[in-house]
Amino acid sequence: MRRALVTGSIVGCLALGAAAGPVLSEVEAQFRARVDLVTVGVTVTDRRGGFITDLTRDDFEILEDGRRQAIASFARGDGGAEAPPLHLGLLFDTSGSMGEDIKLARSAAIKFLNTIDDAVDVTLVDFDTEVRVAKYPPRDFARMVERIRGRQPGGWTAMYDALGVYLDGAAEDEGRKILVLYTDGGDTRSTISFGDVMTLVRASDVTIHAVGFLENQPSSVRLAQRMRMTEIAETTGGQAFFPSVMKDVEAAYEKIVAQIRNQYTLGYTSTNTAQDGKWRRVEVRVTRPGLRNVRVQSRKGYFALYREAQ
Repeated sequence: MRRALVTGSIVGCLALGAAAGPVLSEVEAQFRARVDLVTVGVTVTDRRGGFITDLTRDDFEILEDGRRQAIASFARGDGGAEAPPLHLGLLFDTSGSMGEDIKLARSAAIKFLNTIDDAVDVTLVDFDTEVRVAKYPPRDFARMVERIRGRQPGGWTAMYDALGVYLDGAAEDEGRKILVLYTDGGDTRSTISFGDVMTLVRASDVTIHAVGFLENQPSSVRLAQRMRMTEIAETTGGQAFFPSVMKDVEAAYEKIVAQIRNQYTLGYTSTNTAQDGKWRRVEVRVTRPGLRNVRVQSRKGYFALYREAQ
């Protein structure tokens, strides 16, 4: 188990080895990719929301800034030994504002963990005023559950900092990366802004699902928090859920698990060899004849490799 504690400020950590400049506002222009292969997690659903699970490499088309790319790798989430390794993350809000929702959030997180039995590891980031992170192999999952059960709500909310810390660690993992965020959506402590954390989200290859507990939040902030959590999730090809009772929680994690099981992983090497650190828009299409009105969920793009001019 690997454990770390971040208190108060994560400015140094959030550089992610990615920004040449001293401030996060420059991340977009100066992000350095770690690998040349661009990987995209993709789910495809029909008009009724049912997953389409029998697609092949030849049924997809990837466009980068409007230019078609050759698909170099392809795998399905239910492909058994052929599927890329699954790295699971849990971002768990234990701040004081979660006081009335912490029991529901604990139950949701633990039930979800009991459903996923093929993750090679789980990274738990629980946060309030502090950000605490630990990575658990399967043999230590029981210890992780006890840690979730033992956390009591208190302190401020450093959600954006916690998300940045997780993304920093996830950059080292290879394979599929799924993060589930359990929070009430507020942030009262982070050293970075929502705009900056969205830059980090867009730069990552993590699929994020958000489970928001907003029933006990003031009506004056509830809509804004819902919109931000939805933006975080949908930018990465994930979904946001806002349960109020355990029945809703169970429905949410069943949908998350289904998306994990039915996610395709596509990889390609960009035909654009410029190392300019710029944002590149990625669009995934399904080309199989006869499939109409399907919904394709995937990340919206990535930042190119950046190298300073010599």
